[in-house]
Amino acid sequence: MTYVLHQMPGWGSALVELQLAWYGLPCALIETGDLFDSAEARERLGKLNPRAQIPTLILPSGEVMTESAAITLHLADVTGRDDLVPGPGATERAAFLRWLVFIVANIYPCHTFADDPSRFVADPEAAKAYRVRIDDHHRTLWREVAAVVADRGGPWFLGHRFSALDLYLAVLTNWRPGKDWFATEAPGLLAIGRAAAGRPEVAGAMKRNFG
Repeated sequence: MTYVLHQMPGWGSALVELQLAWYGLPCALIETGDLFDSAEARERLGKLNPRAQIPTLILPSGEVMTESAAITLHLADVTGRDDLVPGPGATERAAFLRWLVFIVANIYPCHTFADDPSRFVADPEAAKAYRVRIDDHHRTLWREVAAVVADRGGPWFLGHRFSALDLYLAVLTNWRPGKDWFATEAPGLLAIGRAAAGRPEVAGAMKRNFG
């Protein structure tokens, strides 16, 4: 009953690796190789996930799952636990679902589109301008999240309740716009990310991904 996670250290697969570690689920890690630079790596992963993106998770049944938010909800279901995903009757449920989807539908794509703008904009000069606009939008989105989290006034994203959103911050605050930007513009989010990263359940996975 082992999960198989196709991953690269420090990439989006870390979002799922941390949750597997939290739940104590057995998992084999398969490094994909650099999916930006290696056509071979893309072709190999593409046999499982046509988008050739990670996380790509193989369930114990052999079924392929992609999309970190879907995996987040699925793992809570199969473990029967509500420590990372508030249950249907929890007061934090609506906010959790709203911000989980907000992160994966709005913030995460800023990395998808800006990591290698040439995939979407052929002209090099236009690609540079495109990258600047995405990065500006990215920072605006994080400021919106920071304001909402600050209003909740708790030590975690949802206030006083820990959730998978805190693990998302543990990962995403290591990415653009960078820790210096978070420290200045969104120190509350950085503090949450650091606190979540230090939880003993995920400390080993964090070290493997981010040193």
